[in-house]
Parts: sequence; C-alpha cells; structure tokens
Amino acid sequence: MMVNDGIRAREVRLIGVDGDQLGVKSKADALSLAESANLDLVLVSPKAKPPVAKVMDYGKYRFEQQKKQREARKRQKIVSIKEIRLSPTIDINDFNTKLKNAKKFLSKGDKVRVSIRFKGRAITHKEIGRRVLERMAKEAADVSTVEARPKMDGRSMFLVLAPIVEK
Repeated sequence: MMVNDGIRAREVRLIGVDGDQLGVKSKADALSLAESANLDLVLVSPKAKPPVAKVMDYGKYRFEQQKKQREARKRQKIVSIKEIRLSPTIDINDFNTKLKNAKKFLSKGDKVRVSIRFKGRAITHKEIGRRVLERMAKEAADVSTVEARPKMDGRSMFLVLAPIVEK
C-alpha cells in the first residue's frame, strides 16, 4: 500500500478520520492534514479517478488486516483426498470393509478417490469395474455425492466421492 510520501498522485479524493468525504485535495494539502492529526495518509483505492486516500493510523490498519487474515486461515478447511483401491472381482465382505473405510473418511470431511486397477486381460471387461464403482457410489450415497463419474485413466478406472455439505 502507498503511504504518505510514497503516494505519487498529484491530487487525491480525501476521506477524513471520521470517514467523512473532504473532497478532492492536492497531495500536499492531504499530507499536511494527516500530519496535523498525527496520522498517516494511506492510498485506499489507487485505480480510481482521482485516487482515494484516507487519513488513518497505518500501523493499526495493518495490524487489523493481519488479524483478519489469521482468522481466515483458522476458518479454512484443508480437504485431503483419501484413496481406496478395489479390484473388479472383489468379494462382498472385502467390498463392505472398503465401504466402511470410505464412509469413515467421508464423515471426517475428506474426499475419497475409489479406484480399480485392471490387471492382465481384465481390462477387456471394463463394465465389471464400472459396476463395482457405481455400486460403491450407490452404497455411500447417504454420506456422499459423486464429484467425478467413473472414468478410465490408463489401466485404472476411478471415481471421486465428496462428503455432503450441510448448510
């Protein structure tokens, strides 16, 4: 941000300490007003015609901005993607175990990437793998939504499940 002598504009639209508009003033007048109030002249909107400057305590303003950024970082949720690997010929009990794990990851707020790796000649029967993936999506529908439909990527097929977001 441009402050005091760093402001290059010849004239600025000045906003006072109380937030009231003081009109368009020359840079020198604005600086003298700021110095008389023992505050800084801060360029708030440099793209405007003429640029908008405000008389304020710059140190306090920066502190408030940093505080807002820290709060925003605290509130953000980092979503990680967990992967579950299946095979096209998976048995029912193995499938249920993998489903339970997927539901656990989804309930914690993580996305789940369910993938099937085709080995050998199994790649000729992609529809079997697609059925297994769609079954996984259907079984986990109560806690998730399908973010990416099943698609092939080399010798593997995958789909992405995202947790349901409650508003």
